[in-house]
Amino acid sequence: MRAAAPDSPILIVGPSWVGDMVMASSLVAELRQRWPTRPIDMLAPPSALPIATLIEGVRDAISSDFGHGELGLAGRWKLGRSLRSRRYGTAIILPRAFKAAVAPFAAGIPERIGYAAEGRSILLSKPRRDSERKTARTIDRFVALGREGGVSSPSPRPLLNPPAVSARSVEQKLGLLQHRHVVALAPGAEYGPAKRWPAEKFAALAALAAASGYGVRLFGGPKDRDITAEIAARAGVPVEDLAGRTSLIEAAALLAAADIVVSNDSGLMHVAGALDRPLVVLYGSSSEKMTPPTAPRAEIVSLDLSCRPCFQRTCPLGTLACLEGIEPAVVFAAMSRLIGDGTLP
Repeated sequence: MRAAAPDSPILIVGPSWVGDMVMASSLVAELRQRWPTRPIDMLAPPSALPIATLIEGVRDAISSDFGHGELGLAGRWKLGRSLRSRRYGTAIILPRAFKAAVAPFAAGIPERIGYAAEGRSILLSKPRRDSERKTARTIDRFVALGREGGVSSPSPRPLLNPPAVSARSVEQKLGLLQHRHVVALAPGAEYGPAKRWPAEKFAALAALAAASGYGVRLFGGPKDRDITAEIAARAGVPVEDLAGRTSLIEAAALLAAADIVVSNDSGLMHVAGALDRPLVVLYGSSSEKMTPPTAPRAEIVSLDLSCRPCFQRTCPLGTLACLEGIEPAVVFAAMSRLIGDGTLP
């Protein structure tokens, strides 16, 4: 097998989760600093691939065309063979799954770096130990794969380029009102209900925000429509429900124009943070230590309970106490601190 050429392209096998793809931008920044002349491509499922087009330094975003959780080993081998002509010198494989390492191996990429997991070390030329998987920040784990000696200096902050589409054009396309001030609410979390602040509490927050002069917009994908519809119905104030009505890039454009974003620990939270939006983030079953907001202005709202973080998709106790105990007035106060004195100019 050939050795990696000094200027050979790099292939990153990216994650399927939107938030993880945002955090992968830190790895891209690290690689650009280490090897400024080497092009970087991103291979990822369609669910997260649009975010790769917003990462500075990604030359080409390549769709793996496999759904989340789909094994497809034969298809992944065929995909890898089709990439041979690109003559990548290095592959960095972010997902821990065995299947994620198949395409780089089939592509004949000489240097294949990833964490040893699921017995896939045979497919990697440089398997790495992942002993800090349950304690380290995801960003740092990603960046460590781009360094020879792991993380010894601070990881670059995740950053996204503003989408080429403008917020105004998306507003016109969807017939949205031209608000002077906008609060964006992201009540979904694809991982599961144990990461979602209850709909009735988001509705109460929407009412508080509207009373203070904000236009309220609800963001999410098609799977979040039931949640956002419930919030809109309970709020008792006008809200714009955008769940399932925008592409991921269009949602990013609107988030970039919002005055403040309130979100669960979700992909859209990371998108908003990487676009430098002020953020209030609600944590339930997940850990603010592992996937914290990285926006310059952010507040975390969580409860110090013995049962969290449990990292479960649904509450194992059946109470969702970690999120039920967070009151809308507390979240609104966090919003007010980030905006300034709580009043709008």
